[in-house]
Amino acid sequence: MTVFTVTLNIDTRGFCDVHDLTPAVRDSVKSSGITRGLVTVFTPGSTAGVTTIEFEEGVIEDLKKAVERLIPHSLHYDHDARWGDGNGFSHVRASLLGPSLTVPLSAGKLLLGTWQQVVLVDFDNRPRDREVVVQIMGD
Repeated sequence: MTVFTVTLNIDTRGFCDVHDLTPAVRDSVKSSGITRGLVTVFTPGSTAGVTTIEFEEGVIEDLKKAVERLIPHSLHYDHDARWGDGNGFSHVRASLLGPSLTVPLSAGKLLLGTWQQVVLVDFDNRPRDREVVVQIMGD
């Protein structure tokens, strides 16, 4: 089994900023030479997450509105009271989404659905330079 790891750097704006990682993940798979296995996409940190979605403007706006309804930024968060950084909501949002995603790989292709893209969602309350680790395992 071969393991190939790449780190992507993504500049984000925060506040539910969504970035399509699919082309970069596909490029990583191609560079790895691995044609069968698993691809894990992981973002270190506690205020961003990785998931799949149809990367289309309407769906992205729907996601942002749903996240705001579920975890409003304007509520009191004990994290903010303790640290004063105002991003308690972003920690809670990221914990529900999760920091990673695993996608099967076969014949050199990500086994994603037709309208399914891999995305990074930055929930923080400020711009960030995010790292995303893409690790491909297989043969």
